[in-house]
Amino acid sequence: MPSFGLIGAAGFVAPRHMQAIRAIGGEVKAAFDLHDSVGVIDEYFPDAGFFVEFERFERHLEALRRRGEKLDWISVCSPNHLHDAHCRFSLRADADVICEKPLVLDPRDLDGLAALEATTGRRIFTLLQLRLHPGIATMKARLAARAGKPLRVELTHIASRGPWYHSSWKGKEEMSGGVATNIGIHLFDALIHVFGSPTVSIVHLRDPSRAAGFLTFEGAAIRWFVSVDRKDLPPEAKGRSTFRAIAIDDEAVDFTDGFADLHSRSYEEIMAGRGYGLAAARPAIELTAAIRTARIEPHRGERHPLLAKFLPTSPRMPKARIETAGSETVDRASERDVKSVA
Repeated sequence: MPSFGLIGAAGFVAPRHMQAIRAIGGEVKAAFDLHDSVGVIDEYFPDAGFFVEFERFERHLEALRRRGEKLDWISVCSPNHLHDAHCRFSLRADADVICEKPLVLDPRDLDGLAALEATTGRRIFTLLQLRLHPGIATMKARLAARAGKPLRVELTHIASRGPWYHSSWKGKEEMSGGVATNIGIHLFDALIHVFGSPTVSIVHLRDPSRAAGFLTFEGAAIRWFVSVDRKDLPPEAKGRSTFRAIAIDDEAVDFTDGFADLHSRSYEEIMAGRGYGLAAARPAIELTAAIRTARIEPHRGERHPLLAKFLPTSPRMPKARIETAGSETVDRASERDVKSVA
């Protein structure tokens, strides 16, 4: 039975990790969080030690080690800006790591983690669970069937959040990375998994509640929109608080459901030796870091339809035309290499 520590036990995503650990036959022996609203642990691991002071958590892990009960794994579910430090702590505690997304905010931090992996002989894995979603498999199949003709893709992800979101660490860009990172990184990773490295990235809108832009890949041109504002929900949401949609050449791909067991499946893949490590996580982290600092260019590229109420078309600046690599027409003046992800 693999033994686990859990850092960030009171967070939104922690119960999914507890469920996944139980599903693979593991046991959480020790958990840490600054906040003590962690009664959900009783549902999964009622005997787990719990600590609200990191120093006491570390002391407990050391006591387990001296008793010959060293942890095999530590799962990191803390706020995004702490992932790097908690991964380093876990490696130095002689445990392998499973870290929530995004693995880090700054791509440069991946280099330090890779060096520490080499020093400790331990590994860091991250959850890129959308790669396991059947909708992504459908996208890959569509791409293979197109015989080189680029796909036109429209991606929408609205995860409604109340005022608490902006009052928490998630609403602070320096802690969460902003909406495109905190909410969108799984989507960008899935796109990179299907299409490879993006050739052009344009950001049309970026504010505390939403972000939108245009990406081109060798095999696709993609309009994307990510939001946490329920006012952005389209009529098709039909009263749901979350709306996920992918359309390929105006044909919808089912992307509403199929998320419930992705954490458990990810843990199963990691235990089977098929987990995603630092190298796999890097491209999406580099892309979201670039989106976070990119110049806003609302009249370049193709805009997502939901942008109409935020960015009315300017008669002086017609929409630029950008095609994917290999197309007959490319607006060269509108291109910008995404060097960090190429």
